[in-house]
Amino acid sequence: MNRPNPWLLRLPLLLLMGAVMLVGLLAAFAAGVQVMYASSVIPGVQVNGLSLGGMTRAQVITTLEQTFTYADEAIFTFRNEERFWQFSAGELGVALDAGATADQVLAAGHAGSLPVNLAEQASIWFSGRAIAPVVRYDQTVALERLQAIASEINRPAQNAALDINGIFISTSPSTIGQTVDVQATLNELDNAILRLDTGGEIPLAIQTDYPLVTTEAVEAAAARARTAVSAPVSIIASRPDGQALGPWTAMPDQIGRLLSKTPVFNGDGTVSYDISLNVEVFREFLENLAPSLASEAKNGRFHFNEDARQLEVYESAVNGRALNVDETLKRVEAAIFTPEPAARQVPVAFDYILPKYHDHITATELGITQLVSEATTYYTGSTANRIQNIIESARRFDGVIVAPGEEFSYNTVLGNITPEDGFVEGFVIVGGRTVRGVGGGVCQVSTTMFQAAFYAGYPITERWAHGYRVGYYERGEGVGMDAAIYQGDPALNERSLDLRFVNDTPYHLLIESSIYPGEDAVQFRFYSTSVGRQVVKRGPTIQNVVSAKPTLYQSNPDLRAGQERWLDWPAEGAYVEVTRVLLDANGNEIDSTRFRTQYQPWGAVVEVAPGDPRLTTTG
Repeated sequence: MNRPNPWLLRLPLLLLMGAVMLVGLLAAFAAGVQVMYASSVIPGVQVNGLSLGGMTRAQVITTLEQTFTYADEAIFTFRNEERFWQFSAGELGVALDAGATADQVLAAGHAGSLPVNLAEQASIWFSGRAIAPVVRYDQTVALERLQAIASEINRPAQNAALDINGIFISTSPSTIGQTVDVQATLNELDNAILRLDTGGEIPLAIQTDYPLVTTEAVEAAAARARTAVSAPVSIIASRPDGQALGPWTAMPDQIGRLLSKTPVFNGDGTVSYDISLNVEVFREFLENLAPSLASEAKNGRFHFNEDARQLEVYESAVNGRALNVDETLKRVEAAIFTPEPAARQVPVAFDYILPKYHDHITATELGITQLVSEATTYYTGSTANRIQNIIESARRFDGVIVAPGEEFSYNTVLGNITPEDGFVEGFVIVGGRTVRGVGGGVCQVSTTMFQAAFYAGYPITERWAHGYRVGYYERGEGVGMDAAIYQGDPALNERSLDLRFVNDTPYHLLIESSIYPGEDAVQFRFYSTSVGRQVVKRGPTIQNVVSAKPTLYQSNPDLRAGQERWLDWPAEGAYVEVTRVLLDANGNEIDSTRFRTQYQPWGAVVEVAPGDPRLTTTG
């Protein structure tokens, strides 16, 4: 029988015993290491490449403090254009915390349980361990450094300035400001220090501060102000007749006192100045000037062409005008801010008033189609002066238009009866007597006008008869158909006598007048459109007749002995009544008006040569 090989049993036992012995040796080694490095650094631990194995905490601190040079050697440069400032990391608040770093170094391989520590220590032993140094950064120190730099760099923006003192205009320029953005610069520094950069240039973050009021804005305003006071400005005008007025001049120093500057906030955040002028100081002057410059619109005057049934311009219309104060003030302001000398002469502005009856108006527009009435009276035996006054009076009514519903006033159209207005001295009836006065003969025309209005059927709203019967006015229509007018003197509290009638039709009335020298006649023609009414005159009825007064003789040095000139003829006094009856197209009576007149008895008035015996007697 074969015996078993004893090494088969011995070899496993030997291996087991070897393993146990190895473990024991390792345990003894580990225990020895734990004992040896219980209060010192495990070999293989480094800080910034410096091996610290076996050192105690105090030795680590000493070694780190001796070898950490970052705070002194790392130099940071802050630059702005050509200027720069340099500081070490230490001057910026950077310092090594050697104690904290030593604590982290000693904690390597000692911070966990035994198995964990053994494993970590083995790892450190074979692979090594780099520990980052603990660096403290006091940011307030860096902030103080940057604020000190900012105090040297910062400068505020300076606004441009404008000063107006009469004619003296001065400016000062704007400047651009700058401010260090300390926080943005500090952020860049923080990043470099956290990376433990060995230094380098840190650009200063600069903010540019722009002025609100720029030099350009102020100079533009100053140029406008200087233009305003560069030369006088004059207002020029003319009267309606073309006569030049003015000029009225504002001198530069006066203009300068009226200038003002107002800040204008632009949409881009900047501010400019508006230079304006207080032109309102001229308003009162212009308003006082306005009446002398104004003129009323003047209607055209027309004749009616019966063949063509069209209006023909007899006297052209004239536009009226009124001073436009507001527009004139605008012109003054514009001229003051205009440098050209010619533009600083300011013509006043007018609002033009168009006449109601302009030159292009048509008969159709006005409803004028036919002759609706006419009247003729005679002035045979009148003096040359009386005839001139008749002609002058009649001329003023030729071509006048009366609108529907309008009341016609003889005195208004006639105007002033004065020598300046073309009238001459003659004989007029005043206070029951025939005396010399300006305007003798105008009642011949008013009488003719009354008769034309009578037969046109227009309502007569005012009519005055003469104080006595006048032969001129009884030729033709007879007694009771005259109309006297008198323009009283308001200063003497005298009452005016007028002739008035109303155009009560829907059509305009055109009045034409004519003088027929060969017949010693004055005529009025009324053109309009007939409304179908008929006019019937009844009378005159004459009552209470009183004999004429004795003849009155008056001296005239222009007459020779034996010559005489009759001014008035004898007339009986009487009460006279004339009735106007209006009939419609069918002959029905629609209106009746009585015109009552009380005539005083009157004697003839005769001019004779001086010395004529009849001057002291009557007969």
